[in-house]
Amino acid sequence: MVRDSGCDPRVPKPESRIPTPKLRLTNPESRLPILNAIVDVEAAERCGWTPTDLARALLAGGARFLQLRAKGLTGAAFLDTAKAIVELARPFDAMVIVNDRADIALLLNAGLHLGQDDIPPQDARRLLGSSPILGYSTHNDGQLAAAGREPASYLALGPMFPTQSKINPDPVVGIERLRAWRRLTDKPLVAIGGITRDNARSVLESGADSVAVIGDLLPVTCSAASIRERMREWQRTIGPHE
Repeated sequence: MVRDSGCDPRVPKPESRIPTPKLRLTNPESRLPILNAIVDVEAAERCGWTPTDLARALLAGGARFLQLRAKGLTGAAFLDTAKAIVELARPFDAMVIVNDRADIALLLNAGLHLGQDDIPPQDARRLLGSSPILGYSTHNDGQLAAAGREPASYLALGPMFPTQSKINPDPVVGIERLRAWRRLTDKPLVAIGGITRDNARSVLESGADSVAVIGDLLPVTCSAASIRERMREWQRTIGPHE
């Protein structure tokens, strides 16, 4: 179970009451929620939580685009976890995608996210059909060009900044490369890697339709109340958009 401190949420600082300037998104028609909250099994464990507990807290805080990242889970445990998160998300009408496992996405009618070493998107689409959302990771110009020909719903780009979420991360992309890549594809772009409340707006205003976040969603002291407050901080950061 999630351990909640029982404390009232912190009173917002006076400066947090200042209206957040509107984002000027390059693709305001994108149907992707701006915040892609990644439910990472290892990150949840560092908080002493299950990934299901973390998903519950993120949904309560306003997340509507969850991605399950579960590198260390067996197939059965992955399925059980994904099923629980899909069921939690349903009352919120939240989108859930799972990493790597096309079979589990098919069983649960969930979305799927694929990396460069997973099955090709065209084969996954053949299995899943045309409706489920399908994401595909890219890390350089060649991968982006090839991905543009794949039947992916969106393309992920990264790492945008240095990140500690991967043991052997790809070279950092950076804002300038993101701007260049935005001109090369009309597919929605999800930026990932080292994205925080401090740099998210610059990423979105440089071409990303959504930002995928792991570490910056988790306060130092994990509790349901603290994660709800962190989600409120994110909502103030990304704010309304035109």
